[in-house]
Amino acid sequence: MSERYSRQTLFAPIGKEGQEKIRSKHVLIIGAGALGSGNAELMARSGAGKLTIIDRDYVEESNLQRQQLFAESDAAEKMPKAAAAEKRLKQINSEVDIRSIIGDATPEKLEELAEGVDLILDSTDNFETRMTINDISQKYTIPWIYGACVGSFGMSMTILPGKTPCMNCLLKKIPIQGMTCDTGGIIAPAVQMAVAHQAAEALKILAEDWEAVRTAMVSFDLWRNQYTSMKVSKAKDEGCLSCGKERTYPYLQPENMMKSTVLCGRDTVQIRPPKELEIEFTEIARQLKSIGYQVKGNPYLLSVDMEEQRMVLFKDGRALIHGTKDLAHAKSIYQRIMG
Repeated sequence: MSERYSRQTLFAPIGKEGQEKIRSKHVLIIGAGALGSGNAELMARSGAGKLTIIDRDYVEESNLQRQQLFAESDAAEKMPKAAAAEKRLKQINSEVDIRSIIGDATPEKLEELAEGVDLILDSTDNFETRMTINDISQKYTIPWIYGACVGSFGMSMTILPGKTPCMNCLLKKIPIQGMTCDTGGIIAPAVQMAVAHQAAEALKILAEDWEAVRTAMVSFDLWRNQYTSMKVSKAKDEGCLSCGKERTYPYLQPENMMKSTVLCGRDTVQIRPPKELEIEFTEIARQLKSIGYQVKGNPYLLSVDMEEQRMVLFKDGRALIHGTKDLAHAKSIYQRIMG
């Protein structure tokens, strides 16, 4: 076994056998922002066999304060977070099989990715995606670890299909934070603490030390010196449509697959076409420049500056319209640009 994991294998609950199990596992990380980049780095350094990372956004300067995989050059070049994460992770551990996907974690996409996955790490910023993760977890019997943080507050919970309440059960019982890092700010230590809770549980699951897995929900506030662990076993609902006896997996149904949405806490709307496209940037950039738009780009995206808004277009046809929360207005901008 590689010397690089020697200190981890000296830790008795993992040992050589546990390390071999970790090496054989596939982790799906949804989101490559603050929690995603932290979790991805720890999974890579711990020697997980395969990492798949999906993220829909690109690196901005405001990310650098807490999103540890990224550098100033990534923000300057507007690198997609998934691609920037893959590049850095391969430098950290070339033994790990790393696959990045620049795109939205839609129900269709997550159904495609679920095969062969041993664990899902939630590193998202919205409950629509988390509820999709939850239904995927229950449908394919894949453990997942919820994580969230804002300000100096964070929380985490491990969800084991068939054993613990699922997120759909819990939302009926537990209040959820409404503030986001774009409205309430965030300090990097809160990110690191949430990542520590998620990654520790991930290692327990990957090493198959099921007795050690924490099934309570933990929350903390580092600024106010508060820490809470809450048992949630009684929240399990046999009538739950996600994990109960008569499941319908409601968040995988077509009517819940949003095509346009306001991004969490931001003056930004995401537009997603009904089907993925394969856009040729060279021609569309030429056309946009010819009618007076300022266009910049890289192999992954085009940034189109308008008078009051800016549109960032990805190769799959998805776009982020910055400077508005009006869905109808954002759609009209998209249609005007795309023709």
